[in-house]
Amino acid sequence: MFDTKFAIVLREDLSVWQKLNVTAFLTSGIVAQFPDIIGEPYRDRAGNLYNPLSIQPVIVLSTDQATLAAIHRRTLERGVTTSLYVEEMFSTGFDAANRAVFAEFAPEDVKAVGIALRADKKLVDKITKGARMHP
Repeated sequence: MFDTKFAIVLREDLSVWQKLNVTAFLTSGIVAQFPDIIGEPYRDRAGNLYNPLSIQPVIVLSTDQATLAAIHRRTLERGVTTSLYVEEMFSTGFDAANRAVFAEFAPEDVKAVGIALRADKKLVDKITKGARMHP
């Protein structure tokens, strides 16, 4: 049905609130990169209008820090633009502070806690190798 895959990979040792928070932030980055992923508004039988949602399913995966670092490296090697959330962003409270702390790290020393990507299905499968479906 879709030629692409939308995947989010989370570091498995995060607390539940962190996983939810990171997933929400990473999803917003993919939507910003691919606005066509958003469908039409929803309307219930009573006529109430609701926000449109993604037309494509989102696959949520989980892995350890080492595999997440490998996935991050693979995205960079293949030129796939991603959404990335780093551990230090949990201690900030607003967008400018998030970008400032993000800029302090290079790919080889970043402590990523989550990454999201949307690309060709086969490419996403290769990039996310080693991650498993989130429990």
